[in-house]
Amino acid sequence: MQFSEVVGQHEVKEHLIKTVAENRVSHAQLFLGPEGSGNFALALAYAQFISCQERLPDDSCGTCPSCRKYAKLIHPDLHFSYPFFRGGEKEDSMPDLEEWRDLVLSNPYFSLDEWRERLDAQNKQPNINKAECMNILHRLSLKPFESDYKAMIIWLPEYLKNEGNRLLKTLEEPAEKTLIILVAQSQDQLLNTIVSRTQLVKVPALSQGEIRDHLLKTKDISEAKAAQTAYLSEGNLTAALNFLKEDDNDNFRLFSGWMRMTYADRGPSIFEFVEEASKIGRESQKNLLKYGISIIRECIMVLSDASELVHLPSSELDFVTNFSRHLDLARAEALINEMDKAYYHIERNANPKILFLDVSLQFVKILKFNTLPAGTQYILT
Repeated sequence: MQFSEVVGQHEVKEHLIKTVAENRVSHAQLFLGPEGSGNFALALAYAQFISCQERLPDDSCGTCPSCRKYAKLIHPDLHFSYPFFRGGEKEDSMPDLEEWRDLVLSNPYFSLDEWRERLDAQNKQPNINKAECMNILHRLSLKPFESDYKAMIIWLPEYLKNEGNRLLKTLEEPAEKTLIILVAQSQDQLLNTIVSRTQLVKVPALSQGEIRDHLLKTKDISEAKAAQTAYLSEGNLTAALNFLKEDDNDNFRLFSGWMRMTYADRGPSIFEFVEEASKIGRESQKNLLKYGISIIRECIMVLSDASELVHLPSSELDFVTNFSRHLDLARAEALINEMDKAYYHIERNANPKILFLDVSLQFVKILKFNTLPAGTQYILT
């Protein structure tokens, strides 16, 4: 991957290019950024830039033998480590390497859930275990085969847990001409001993304009669709690409129906919705909740007499205008809070049927009963 293929992040690119020009490449770096920011793509482009045999002032050449091998992820001095879902103590990531390459080559802005679905791991927990740490150490002990540098990119080191302490000595004193890049999304979930031994590179979320322009350049969609998708994604290109995978009207159909049936307390319809929502897959469930949050935020705009700031297609605009009449700011905030919590629990493998049923019941309480005293029971009609 070349820097020119990485969406946005111009300041970060300039910083990375400067480290190479000034011969200040830190041996262990932490590329920290939210999902969809492109921190993994930047790590890959940086490693390719360092290994390029015909390096340009601001990018790798893309045509030398090293770049061609990097483009296929088969360079002998490029190594990866990533969470996997097999539970054996002696298991490591190597059996999943071909699936990993296929996923990265198809879309370097992928998520953990997409990786899980690729491996058909369902609700299994991701892990970077002792055997994988030993595998990392073994590969880092090898001398470079073709390039001056060997590169190890560790995706989501948050899943190292205490096993990561095995890497501390290597992070602090690696072999000469070694580049270790940790690509993380949450510093709070990293071992402090690892963070303290790396050079931090902060990768911010993308702007709406950067995502919109990228979608217009790479997808056959209208400017209005690109703008709406960029707005919904909140700086997350991974989310934006996943939104486009959904049927254009599916999230609107599901969410608007969900609001109507919970407002009217229609029990059979709610159970039908829960059944459907539980089967659409984790990424689609997350997209539905993010979409719902964005729609309720538009309702808040209407409630705040800022309707001119609402930019939605006519069908969605009609729904927002009409549904806002049944809300106030407190109830709108309560709906968003419930969806935020649901999103959090879906990311942590909650049972989707139980989750969507519980959220639906909370919606009934908020919309029909306008919050109930603690402990109040009610029966869906």
